[in-house]
Order: sequence, then structure tokens, then C-alpha cells
Amino acid sequence: MSESKTPCIEPAIRVVLMPKDTNAHGTIFGGVILSYIDIAAAIEVRKHTLKKIVTKAMHEVVFVAPVFVGDIVSFYTELVRIGRTSITIKVLVEADRITHPNERARVTEAEVVYVAVDENRRPTPIRDETLA
Repeated sequence: MSESKTPCIEPAIRVVLMPKDTNAHGTIFGGVILSYIDIAAAIEVRKHTLKKIVTKAMHEVVFVAPVFVGDIVSFYTELVRIGRTSITIKVLVEADRITHPNERARVTEAEVVYVAVDENRRPTPIRDETLA
């Protein structure tokens, strides 16, 4: 596994993954990582809007390294774009290896798109629009 360069920012979340999160091969289920990606990105969204949001898409998640029980997994986030009703967040996932304390592996990255919705669950502007 190669070392990666971590952004000079704090992660949105950090978790230690446990045996309940593993598949039959002893590595962490990809779906568990996807769930945390969604949560981390939603935390970043809250820095930019307090509107109710729903997940619209998660673009091309490719796992390039496994995650093992006991690894500390960090989810770094960054705003990519704010549209009229949508907001896109990039999430970078890295694992600090339990078996090799100085080793950090890049696991995956994704762009997550959210849409702001109103009380009827219809798209609504992220920023309040004012009439001139």
C-alpha cells in the first residue's frame, strides 16, 4: 500500500471500524464506507445551507485499498459546487492502519450530490431568492 497525501484539513468524521462491519473476506463492507461517505458529505453541506437535503447521486466510487477491522478511517470533505437546488461535495477516504501505525492508505474518493427539498419533497433553491 502506498502512502497518500492527506489534505491539510480536519476530517468531517473519523471512525474505527469493527468486526460487525466486515464481509466474509474479513475486510470492511463497501456499503459501510458508502454510508459514512454520505454522512461526511452531509456534514459538509450543513456548513453551506440549513435547508433540508436529500442524496441525489454518488459519482464513481472506486475502492483502491481495503479497510480492515481496527483501522481508523478519516473522511475529508470539500465543497465542489453550489447550484440553484443542488450542492456537490467531494469526499476523500483514508485509513490509518492498525497493524502499521505510521501507514496511511487512500481508500477511495467520491463526489456526492444533494438536492435541497421543501416540505413537499420537491427541489427548492438552496439560497433564498429575493424578488427585486
